[in-house]
This record gives sequence, C-alpha cells and structure tokens, in this order.
Amino acid sequence: MRRIDAIGIGIGVLAAGGLIYLLFQFAGLEATNAGIWTQALLVAGLIGWLATYVLRAVTGSMTYHQQRQDYEEAMLQKRLDAMTPEELAALQAEIEAEQASTSSSD
Repeated sequence: MRRIDAIGIGIGVLAAGGLIYLLFQFAGLEATNAGIWTQALLVAGLIGWLATYVLRAVTGSMTYHQQRQDYEEAMLQKRLDAMTPEELAALQAEIEAEQASTSSSD
C-alpha cells in the first residue's frame, strides 16, 4: 500500500464518521448521543478490521507470505527448467527411492 492510499483511507474513515454523525442527528438523536454512537460504530469497525488482520497474520495469508511463496515456486521452476534431461532423471530416481524407503518404513 502506498502512502497516498493510507492517507486516502484515513480521510475516508474520517468523512464516514462525520457522515454517520450527521445521519444519527438527522434520525433524531441529540448531539451527545449521536457522537457516542458514532464513536461506538467506528471503534467496532476498527476492532473488526484488526480481527481480520490478526486472522490473516495467523493463517499466513498476508501479501508478504503469498509473494514469498510465489517467488520460491518460481525459483524452483526456473531451476527445474535449467536442468538437463539426465539431471531430471537422476532427481526423479532419487525422489522415487525416498518414496520407496518412506513407504517401506511405515
């Protein structure tokens, strides 16, 4: 996220808070109650956003993790593409030997 995006989101949240306040006042709430309910909604929104952030961090589905996984897969594919047919055959034989030894030990 760029800095201008973060500034835009901040201004948007500020404007939404002001709009919600005006809507509460238009609905008939006094200024004090409208302010309290507006703050309550904004805090609930903040807690909801924080919960999604924590969930993404715990499950490892954040942008950094995805970019790193994509990079690692691309590097492995590049290494496989650079291997000669003989090297690929040797690698395949090694994988089959490991699978055979793993399945026989179970």
